[in-house]
Amino acid sequence: MANVSNNRVLTKAHRDFSRGLIRFANLKVNNAALSDDLVQDTFMKTWKYLQSTGKIDLMRAFLYHVLNRLIIDEYRKKKSISLDLLAENGFELEAVNSEDIFNVIDGKALLLLIKKLPEKYRSVITMRYTKDLSLAEMSAITHQPQNTMSVRVHRGLIKLRALYALSLA
Repeated sequence: MANVSNNRVLTKAHRDFSRGLIRFANLKVNNAALSDDLVQDTFMKTWKYLQSTGKIDLMRAFLYHVLNRLIIDEYRKKKSISLDLLAENGFELEAVNSEDIFNVIDGKALLLLIKKLPEKYRSVITMRYTKDLSLAEMSAITHQPQNTMSVRVHRGLIKLRALYALSLA
């Protein structure tokens, strides 16, 4: 019976959190395939933990903690591979879409610009767009009303757009 209950809990967690976990992992490792693998490993480790202990109080926090540890492990074991070795194994470089490159560059520029925002806007923009938290979750974390969080996100985006426009000028 506990196995069925654990299965339901993990299925619901996967449905609710997998997109945010993948986004978070992709932000950290900048590789979509590796992000998917890390998130799947996160759910496998969570499944094993549920089987051994049977209960997780804060599923979202637990999943992000496990994923963060897997990302750290990935950074530690990262090894460089020679381009010649890749070519010998049949790897060929693809033509790169310039629009994708500009999107990546703009995204990284915005992440750097977020650091220039005042703290009250920086924290809510980070929670909303890099950690993919809802207004209710942000409200619970900061002990501020949801309306306040919504206003800060809106004003933070306005300030971020202004900073971005200045950086392009």
